Amino acid sequence: MKRREFLGALAALSTAPWAHALAAPASGLHVFGAPPAPERVHRVFAAGAPAAVLVHALAPDTLLGWPWPLADEALALLAPAARALPMLGRLAGRGSTLPLEKLVALKPDLIVDAGTVDATYLSTAERVWRQTGIPTVLVDGRLADSARQLRATGRLLGVAERGEWLARYAETTLVACGGIAAQRRPRVYLARAADGLETPLPRSVNGECIEAACGINVVQGGGGSLARISREQILAWSPEAIVTQYPEFHALALRDAFWKRLPAVREGRLLLAPAAPFGWLDGPPSVNRLIGVRWLAARLHGSAARVDWIEFAREFHALFYGHAPTREELARLPGLG
Repeated sequence: MKRREFLGALAALSTAPWAHALAAPASGLHVFGAPPAPERVHRVFAAGAPAAVLVHALAPDTLLGWPWPLADEALALLAPAARALPMLGRLAGRGSTLPLEKLVALKPDLIVDAGTVDATYLSTAERVWRQTGIPTVLVDGRLADSARQLRATGRLLGVAERGEWLARYAETTLVACGGIAAQRRPRVYLARAADGLETPLPRSVNGECIEAACGINVVQGGGGSLARISREQILAWSPEAIVTQYPEFHALALRDAFWKRLPAVREGRLLLAPAAPFGWLDGPPSVNRLIGVRWLAARLHGSAARVDWIEFAREFHALFYGHAPTREELARLPGLG
């Protein structure tokens, strides 16, 4: 290539829409391609579970389907239209389950992904856009940025006013922990899996709820998202509270001799969070965690008894999911009834 041609190509790259996604935009949206005007966004494909929850909360009528199969008990807590959506598969996470030719056949106006923003996810979003020609947006999905996510994605989908309502809820939920001295922040172990021996590492999206609820993750150091932990390590940490979304682990810990050796279990600080229709603490790591942050903070800091959590959950469902289950339906949720 001649020097003049090379410089021309380089200039074209620097002004291409996707090139700016490599920066960290103030909106938190990393855009590949040219999205349609907000009023023309009618069909949205969510690349993964966090994006599906985000889009469903903001503009449920645009969501083409779920990236993963929802259990019957989860679907029962959603509006009829959401229950009827097909399971389409995902483009994000540990391997895609939807071929690109099927994605193109769906004719989405926009592809939305949400969650971790790093070179791998940016590269995937760019590749999907280049191969399909469908504008693709990657939303920075950190819990602390929930208000920004909701405002920016709401504007993108043509529901700016709704995005503002939900963003204000996020802002009142994610209050700073500066007023709580470090010595008053309990050390928390978040137990995953049926045996409770999987846990999120510090600064991973899976464990953000601990810090947001003004607790301290007992796990220190390490990189990545999740780790398998030995029983001996948990004994050494001796967490002041143990929280989980797994009813099977909760039941195990209450009867198992090892877990009963831990003060958190013996003294009633083994906490079971609801996990339907979406996890209150994780699963997926999206705006569904906002109710879990309030729930966990109340339990860690002694104010849970003053809240009717079933009614609180009904109000959250009505606001974020557009459907308020009955008290009886919510009372059947493990951790809430």
